[in-house]
Amino acid sequence: MKNLRDVWSSRFMHYIGEVQKYMRFIFTGHLAIVLVFLIGAGGYQYSEWLKIVQSDFPAEVLIALFVGVLLTFSRPTSLLREPDQVYLLPLESKMSQYFKKAKAWTFWSQVWIVAIVYIVSIPLLKAVTELTTFEIWSVFLLIIILKYLSVQGEFSYRYSERGQMIWVDRLIRAVIFSVAVYLGLHMQLILAIVAAVIGGVYVVIFRKKCAGEPVPYEHFVKLEQNRMMSFYRFANYFTDVPHLRGSIRRRGWLDWLYKFVSYNKDNTQKYLVFRTFIRTDDHFYLWLRLTVISAVIAAFVDIPVVSWIVAGALSFATTIQLKSALLSSGEFRMDMLYPLPDEARKVAVNQIVRLAMITQAIIVGLCSITQPMFYLTFIIILVISELTAKVSKP
Repeated sequence: MKNLRDVWSSRFMHYIGEVQKYMRFIFTGHLAIVLVFLIGAGGYQYSEWLKIVQSDFPAEVLIALFVGVLLTFSRPTSLLREPDQVYLLPLESKMSQYFKKAKAWTFWSQVWIVAIVYIVSIPLLKAVTELTTFEIWSVFLLIIILKYLSVQGEFSYRYSERGQMIWVDRLIRAVIFSVAVYLGLHMQLILAIVAAVIGGVYVVIFRKKCAGEPVPYEHFVKLEQNRMMSFYRFANYFTDVPHLRGSIRRRGWLDWLYKFVSYNKDNTQKYLVFRTFIRTDDHFYLWLRLTVISAVIAAFVDIPVVSWIVAGALSFATTIQLKSALLSSGEFRMDMLYPLPDEARKVAVNQIVRLAMITQAIIVGLCSITQPMFYLTFIIILVISELTAKVSKP
């Protein structure tokens, strides 16, 4: 490597390849269908609501708060690795070259999120405000500038303070940015620019504090590891990630659930599998997230067919992934030392998956109780989950 720019380029190409490798498993056909229905249903609901929205609806306040908070989350993508804490020490004085590239990628990889949110809110602004097209897009330019300041600010704060009390930094930036966007939406451009300048001064203060400070390799490496681990956990919902190691939590507040498994020899595997499901983050949060998504759609989407399709697709995804995860434990377990039947674990996994899906069906069914023929949601989840459990490979 000739310089640190080449180091970044090499790391970046490896990172893009890693992301692409797993993204092709994530965006498969059935997920694409679900997304199309979700976007279509959401767009339809939004357009229908805009027809009846009151002129006194506080759109400026809500958009300013939401965009302002969204702007503050600008976690830097450094692509640093654990050995860098040793091997890059001799190049510490030149790390600004590397971090310049890192901050540029952080900005471009995150700015589209806040841009989409603001663009989606434009029809609402036109419906309840008197803003012209020029004024609306002027605020859009202001938001892009604020995002740049946010990326620079969070990086400088983490560099100078080693990430300590990051929530304080985010709170301050959220207030400044929300005020700037709010003033911009009220076409007080001079005051909005003043608020943006205050945000810029805040960033400069921490940038100056970085001068002379050693590079916080340990903090940035841990931050990068956590970021990639979050991506791998998400990818693991769609395909097997070999090097992923799920974390275990006690979750003592759920101990009462174990009472539903009666205490006898025949239920040994059932108790162990149930305990594994409750305590393993990957398994528990997989079920929880898909259940919450399905429940929210069932509660707020007024198109029954869409909610049925989404409920069916997510019940299929929950069942097949949960069953695969509970059966794929390749580590040594204490139950292997006891003379239990070979099929006992498979039977136990099927029972626990069925129990989890019945619970999901009840939750989603109750959330759709205001919809016509809401009971079909309950039936669809149970039927699809049962069929998936039977036809999927053990």
